[in-house]
Amino acid sequence: MIAAERGGTSLDEQIGDDDDVTIAAITAAELLVGELLATGRERRADRRAFIDDLLTTLPVEPYDLAVARAHSELLVHTRRTGTTRGAHDLLIAATARAHARTVVTADLVGFAGLPNVSVRTQQ
Repeated sequence: MIAAERGGTSLDEQIGDDDDVTIAAITAAELLVGELLATGRERRADRRAFIDDLLTTLPVEPYDLAVARAHSELLVHTRRTGTTRGAHDLLIAATARAHARTVVTADLVGFAGLPNVSVRTQQ
């Protein structure tokens, strides 16, 4: 979704006919931070419009106990294997794993090798 906002594509272009798309709560937070950090009134307004559209269209998967369990398992996996990951990427992966969803991303490397996490490239 962040790539869509940066690339100026519409939400409809990103999700197409897929009506079972959700976002992780941390992804919503990342988008909201991006809006607050935007320089210039016009840029901030554009980001706000995109985020508002996204958050009224897509359900947000909460950080709940199931996600917390998946997150702890993924974090232990990365520590034991010595593969560092971004904190937000692990939260996204844990959300997908806990809710039996697929992570759709342009950053396949950030999610590679995480056990029981389905990942596919963003189109």
